[in-house]
Amino acid sequence: MIELELRNDVYRRPLATALDRLGLREGWRCADVGAGGGDVTVALARIVGRDGRVYAVDSDPARRDAVARAAAEAAQAQVVALTQSGEELTLPEPVDLAFCRFLLLHVHDPVVVLQRMGAAVRPGGWVVAQEPVTSAGRVAGRALSMPDARHPDVGGILPGLVRDAGLSLVDAWAEAPAWAGPGPVAEYLEALTEVDPGDDPVLLPPLVTVVARRPLQP
Repeated sequence: MIELELRNDVYRRPLATALDRLGLREGWRCADVGAGGGDVTVALARIVGRDGRVYAVDSDPARRDAVARAAAEAAQAQVVALTQSGEELTLPEPVDLAFCRFLLLHVHDPVVVLQRMGAAVRPGGWVVAQEPVTSAGRVAGRALSMPDARHPDVGGILPGLVRDAGLSLVDAWAEAPAWAGPGPVAEYLEALTEVDPGDDPVLLPPLVTVVARRPLQP
């Protein structure tokens, strides 16, 4: 099992499972679409090594700068930060893996983004998307909501969206961290909602992971 240096990331286990599933290794070219602060980008870069490359793509220029700083601190010279939206994804070269997490719930058209990710990988290359089913999360048995998201439950239809984008579905599953009392799960929920759950039992939104491939033939 791949061990990711994402100790404060409560969703790191489904990410590691996905990367194991497709056999990510040294020398790969990858794109982290919607890279945010770059934690996942740097984790990918450590796996692909000096002979690999990771494109960190985000629509916010400030996020691009954050990725550059994170990569510099980790001495990951093969990280290239790009300012693009998912709908406009264009890379300098075909990649082996295009990855996104917590991105499609915010975009206008998730299928368009998945199509762009599919076009960015080589024929037979991998596309991995991880998206939540927000309303399935619970705090003390009460449903969560994310009113600012365009598609808060996009994870529930993610396998179908991947097929609509012309990709071959290889694997799909859902996983949700749960806890009661202080700890990383409660801290994550507080950061997300600005509400401390205290000792209430928490089920975070299930994260649906879809592993897909670009067909070898059009």
